[in-house]
Amino acid sequence: MLVLPAIDIIDGNCVRLYKGDYSTAHKVADSIIETAKSFEATGAKFMHMVDLDGAKEGKIINSEAILEVRKKCDIKIEVGGGIRSMESVEFYLENGIDRVILGSAAIKDPDFVREAVKKYPDNIAVGIDAKNGFVSAEGWINTSEINYIDLAKQMENIGVKYIIFTDISKDGMLSGPNLTMLDELKASVKCNIIASGGVANLKDIINLTDLDIYGAICGKSIYSGTLDLKKAIEVAHAAKHNGKGANI
Repeated sequence: MLVLPAIDIIDGNCVRLYKGDYSTAHKVADSIIETAKSFEATGAKFMHMVDLDGAKEGKIINSEAILEVRKKCDIKIEVGGGIRSMESVEFYLENGIDRVILGSAAIKDPDFVREAVKKYPDNIAVGIDAKNGFVSAEGWINTSEINYIDLAKQMENIGVKYIIFTDISKDGMLSGPNLTMLDELKASVKCNIIASGGVANLKDIINLTDLDIYGAICGKSIYSGTLDLKKAIEVAHAAKHNGKGANI
């Protein structure tokens, strides 16, 4: 299984939220670059970055900070937040980002997702964020009437290979990921599933490897010290060699 340390950005700062609530944003590191370098030095092979301002405003806002990380680090990077057009997709991928995450667009503009996947089949992930099983959009501000499983199936039919699933009630709470929803999702589609939200400790990493999940995004647990990133990577790497998880 792949462990992806996370950097969420507001106003050029590395922050964390509770349950996706922007009013709870608090700075967790002084330097985005140094944080990314520390993740790379620990052994992480892939990093998850989100432009939270972009997610809220529906356009790319913190790309300068993200691309600075790209220039200074060799670690692979996936980016989400405000990517609502092919121009935005191309901008990131042509500037060295390895994977872009489409979120709200999956609900509002599936034709755009289809176009992006057709042009970049291996570089597109769809973020499915749910409250009580229903998909949320616009930086988790609005909740739709679409069930997360139904949307995942739609995305699979379009050709999406990667789905990042977040149970918003778990995000930033260090209460463990929603294993039941993740298990149901994995049983429903053949996409590579990346779990996000709630990972607190090594036991959570082990639980996710037991589900044979492709990847796990870890944020607050790393910053708060409840999860040792190096040990998490070692556990996930061992699981891959035991036949669980997937290659990058």
